[in-house]
Amino acid sequence: MDMLKIKRVPTMVSNFQKDGEDDGAARQGGCGRNCLRNCCIQGARLPLYAFKRAKSVANGKHPAGEKGEAPVPFLDSLLLGEWEDRMQRGLFRYDVTACETKVIPGECGFIAQLNEGRHLKKRPTEFRVDKVLQPFDESKFNFTKVGQEEVLFQFEESSSDEAQFIPSAPIDVESSPSVVAINVSPIEYGHVLLIPRILERLPQMIDRKSFLLAVHMAAEANSPYFRLGYNSLGAFATINHLHFQAYYLAVPFPMEKAPTRKITITDDGVKISELLNYPVRGLVFEGGKSVEDLSNTVSDSCICLQVNNVPYNVLISDSGRRIFLLPQCYAEKQALGEVSAELLDTQVNPAVWEISGHIVLKRKLDYEEASEGNAWRLLAEVSLSEPRFEEVKALIFEAIDFDGNGSVSSLEEESEPDKPIDAPPHHAMVSGKQECVVLQ
Repeated sequence: MDMLKIKRVPTMVSNFQKDGEDDGAARQGGCGRNCLRNCCIQGARLPLYAFKRAKSVANGKHPAGEKGEAPVPFLDSLLLGEWEDRMQRGLFRYDVTACETKVIPGECGFIAQLNEGRHLKKRPTEFRVDKVLQPFDESKFNFTKVGQEEVLFQFEESSSDEAQFIPSAPIDVESSPSVVAINVSPIEYGHVLLIPRILERLPQMIDRKSFLLAVHMAAEANSPYFRLGYNSLGAFATINHLHFQAYYLAVPFPMEKAPTRKITITDDGVKISELLNYPVRGLVFEGGKSVEDLSNTVSDSCICLQVNNVPYNVLISDSGRRIFLLPQCYAEKQALGEVSAELLDTQVNPAVWEISGHIVLKRKLDYEEASEGNAWRLLAEVSLSEPRFEEVKALIFEAIDFDGNGSVSSLEEESEPDKPIDAPPHHAMVSGKQECVVLQ
């Protein structure tokens, strides 16, 4: 089978993502960029936030309720505070808080942002879209090459019974810390990257341990407006080094408001539902007897898609209580010439944020003419066909049934649609922070 390729121009996520970088590891005194590789990392120190492992999300109880007061407010003071510090220091390529954003009229409430400058500083690459699992390539950009000033803090599980914060902690090279870093081309306020076990140089593929870390980060933020997203290769991940994205936007996503129909409940208490009345077909996971039960059910489903070469996106929502899994085929259609010129001209690559209903537009005309119909047509091209989606669902249910992680109980295909989760009030924003103005 011929390899499918499309010419990609990925957005810069780091100020050190440039062509012609040499390794620099052999130079004495470091490479001069204060990076996270052997040339510079010895003796380096970064803030460390160690979370206490949460045990349960049952009955809507938030994991943070088990832990008492955090040593420092994780979202407001630490993550967003450090992000704003980097903005004041001029590390971003533009001021995303100045971007126009509006809610598009209609039942879905799609969100459109105009960001004309985001696609200008890019480097051309040849991106393979027919293979979800690809080996890590040290010669290409990876997150060990970012400057330490772009890293906000280390994020690890606490070794004690309480959460801990250390303002300046040594980087334990042997244990390969997980870190939170800025995305220098942000699409929203507080846009960061969670990079699990950064020094292990893991390719962009989900594993149980890394996915659980992302769920814990969502729980630690404890805000319905702070979500984490994941894009697989073939579903518009642009860097083959394991990472999740996250940002803060004080508006409910259209996908979060969409009705669902319960399909089944696993023996571990994880409810699996199907999205209804939404342009992209997908599954919704929630509940479980523990945080780990929910996380493992989703990560095992992701692993199944990876093994079967199905591109997908994930949204971790509602402080880690609700997780959306969205297999997609837009890049494949694009490579095969099956996407209309009208959609291609928008230059929108529908990854997790676009699929969730937050659509970043590069042209002012597209922003001014944004409509629910246009957004729906774009996202409908992302979705698997109904027959293909049923095949993928069958693969997932077989995987989570036979991997020893609890079997799937009886399917309930004819059950009544669940009501959408009530949208939290729009005024519940992080206090004292700059945000894009959302016009409604």
